[in-house]
Formats: sequence, structure tokens, C-alpha cells
Amino acid sequence: MKIVSIVGARPQFIKESLVGKKLNEFGINEILVHSGQHYDFNMSDIFFKVLEIKNPQYNLEIGSGTHAEQTGKIMMEFEKILMKEKPSLVLVYGDTNTTLGGALTAAKLKIPVAHIEAGLRQEPKDMPEEINRVLTDRISQFKFCPSQKAVENLAMEGMKSGVYFTGDVMLDVFLKFKKGVDMETVLEKYDLKPKKYVFSTIHRDFNTDIKTRLESILKGFSRIAKQMPVIFSIHPRTKKRISEFGLEDLLKTLKVIDPVGYDESVALTSNAFSVVTDSGGIQKESYFAGIPGVVAMKDTGWIELVESRWNVLADADEEKIYDGVFYHPDPADIKEIYGNGNASEKIAKIIRDAKI
Repeated sequence: MKIVSIVGARPQFIKESLVGKKLNEFGINEILVHSGQHYDFNMSDIFFKVLEIKNPQYNLEIGSGTHAEQTGKIMMEFEKILMKEKPSLVLVYGDTNTTLGGALTAAKLKIPVAHIEAGLRQEPKDMPEEINRVLTDRISQFKFCPSQKAVENLAMEGMKSGVYFTGDVMLDVFLKFKKGVDMETVLEKYDLKPKKYVFSTIHRDFNTDIKTRLESILKGFSRIAKQMPVIFSIHPRTKKRISEFGLEDLLKTLKVIDPVGYDESVALTSNAFSVVTDSGGIQKESYFAGIPGVVAMKDTGWIELVESRWNVLADADEEKIYDGVFYHPDPADIKEIYGNGNASEKIAKIIRDAKI
């Protein structure tokens, strides 16, 4: 069997690295395509060493552009590859323009589509990621769900055929990556003590581009910093907006650092007292690490973490962010949500055994 996988962002490469390895172990010939949507494949050495990521056979070099431009260019270039390779299946990940462009191209060529991270739903419904994931689910024959909540979401929309609860590939990645991270060295680098600091990241445009929201979040951080250190991994857009809005004074009591790689992110998340973020990945990684999280969003695609009371949905509310950091659930009450770390193997087996 030959399949084509298309990816275009760093999280997709990370997940594909383990799924691709399992596909190979089951004798499936995988052709990897990089759309070039918004990620340079020149990753740090630790990604190659720990995850053994292979180079893509094709790079579409799409680059930046509007949503329509990116999706259209991906479809035009990806179609040429599919017509040449004639795969039995196209595999897509997540909710990017690469995801939708790849899925639409395959569907129009009548090639079955498999969607990893199917069934996630989030408000507002007009956000690009939500549009991409909903449409991709609709045209996918294989819907690989990271949680039972995702399965339920699809059932509510009338999709029950081809739906599989596999668990979350990112749990596989986290467990493997954690083994190779020197936690002590990372903490020493930032002069931190285990469970004696709060790790924070903010990068979503609805938080960074609205002064009142960004100011409220930073005020929450400043209040927390009076109780324990807050290490703030600052995104370039966030840094720019803070300067434009004249909010620099709110950073004075924080330990501000440049964006960190996945290895340091795992270390900082795993050793924190609590995490405050609007990153979907870090929301889950804090759960994987057994660290409570505060979500600075109105809603989240990982709502099951809020429903389980592991994460607190605080939006951009200063009071809720502060209170959320010091709310800690009993780990004994938290159920297994994302499987047990073998999602990649489950996905590969289902594809191997599929009659396509």
C-alpha cells in the first residue's frame, strides 16, 4: 500500500514523525509532502535525534498568503503529486490550510482521506481553524479522534461511519520526548525551582491584538508574580503589541524569555506549579505532565480538559487567571482522556487493515 501524507506546520511534522515510523513498520509506503505553508523544515537537532524525522520527498513551497491563496496553491501543486504517485490514501493532520487543501484535492480525485485529530470543535465557528477541521471531517473516510469527546462531536453531526477513537498522537510524542529532555539543565538555565513558578505563553491574535484583553492578561500575570515567579515565553507578535500598546511596565515583575523549543517547553511545563496559556498544544501537555492549566481563551478545542476540571477556562479575565493558577484539582479524580500513548500504532494498524 502507498499513501501520501501532507503537512505544513511544526506540530504536524512532530506528530507525523511517529505516525510515519509506525506506517513504515507495518510495511506501508509513505510519501511525505511538505506544503511550505508556514514552517521552515530546518528544525533543531533534538527533533532529529529524539523523533527521527525524515525529510519530505516533496516541498510545495507555498509560503505565506491569504487563506484562499494558500489553500488554492496547495490544491494546484498537490494535485500534480497525487496524479503522479496515485496513492491509495491521503493522510492529513489537524486544522491548517494545508489540512483542508490536501483533503479537498484528494477528495476531488476520489482518493480516500484520513484525518488525524478529527472531531475537535470550538467557538467561534467562523475562525479559520474551525472551518478547516469541520470541512475536512466531512470529506474524510477515516476520522481518527484523540478523545471520546471528539467522537461524540462527530456523532452529534451525524458522522458515525469511519470514526475511530485512537487517542492523541501528541501524548505519544510527549512521552517519547520527555525521556530525552535534561530537565535539570533547563531549570538551571532559567534559575527556576521545580513546582515554584508559573509557566506562561500567549500568542493568539484575539489576545495580542486587543489592548484591553492583553492588558488584563498581563495584569493577571503581575498579580501572580507577587506570589511566585512567572516565566513568560513571549511570542514576537505579543512582544510587538505590548510595545505598541505601551504595556511594558506590566512585564517588569515577570521573567520574560524568548520563545522556546519543544524540548524546553516540555521541561518548563512538566516542572511548573501551574501553566497559563492560549496554546492548544500546551493545554494538553500540561495535562500529560500532571500540571493544572489555565486557558486564556473564551473556548477551547480541548474542552474535555475543562469539563474534567483539570484546566480552568479563564478567557482574558485578570481575576479568573489569578484564581485559576491557585486552583489545583485532585489528580486522583482525573480520568484518562487521550489514550495511553499508542495512538500512532492504532492509526497505522487501521490504515494497514483498511480495504482500500
